[in-house]
Amino acid sequence: MRASAKIVAVTGASSGIGEATALRLAADGHHLLLGARRTDRLEQLTAKITADGGSVSFRRLDVTDAADMRAFVATALERYGRLDVMVNNAGVMPLSPLAELKVDEWDRMIDVNVRGVLHGIAAALPVMREQGGGQFVNIASVGAYEVSPTAAVYCATKFAVRAISEGLRQESAGDIRVSVVSPGVTESELADSISDPVAREAMKTYRSVTIPAEAIADAVAFAISRPAEVDVNEIVIRPAAGAQ
Repeated sequence: MRASAKIVAVTGASSGIGEATALRLAADGHHLLLGARRTDRLEQLTAKITADGGSVSFRRLDVTDAADMRAFVATALERYGRLDVMVNNAGVMPLSPLAELKVDEWDRMIDVNVRGVLHGIAAALPVMREQGGGQFVNIASVGAYEVSPTAAVYCATKFAVRAISEGLRQESAGDIRVSVVSPGVTESELADSISDPVAREAMKTYRSVTIPAEAIADAVAFAISRPAEVDVNEIVIRPAAGAQ
């Protein structure tokens, strides 16, 4: 293991930003544990990284299950002996107007986008403190800074990710680094979960200009590559040609 290599766990690694982040960090020489519900995707991604000479393993993960998240972190410790970085990336985005009262979808966003991040912190923070340091990279959104129609609950969950991250940063100064990476419109499968026809149609226009998931992976790689005395707290990335 070279001196600059870190042990990194990535949630939601089966597609989109999570997959791109795994590929980038593996190429940078880090040692990865990937988690997601779709193990077939994880198996394919792991095979690709391994074939390219990377160091990687995977485990099925449901971020809404606190015990499963603890087991995920335990797997990293069993395989690598420590955990340097937790990338809380898993997220869902079933947008809809509030008046549609899609309570089940609201609950799902809260469970994955907020509780999932909290479960990641709860599982990894004691480990990082015991070993004397570590870093959380929490993937938020430009929706953590602004609200748009059909996205009220989604934005609320991302505001929460940003608030939780800032609280963790203040409580952990000098010990744990905390970075929030907030993508603008990015190529991903997030929009596939939109069941509401109005929101789905609006998203076609909203996503007319996007940036590749690799751009977000680059930001994650930058944040974790800074010297130990440097804490990159927030990065917002938007398409240069778009307003969002």
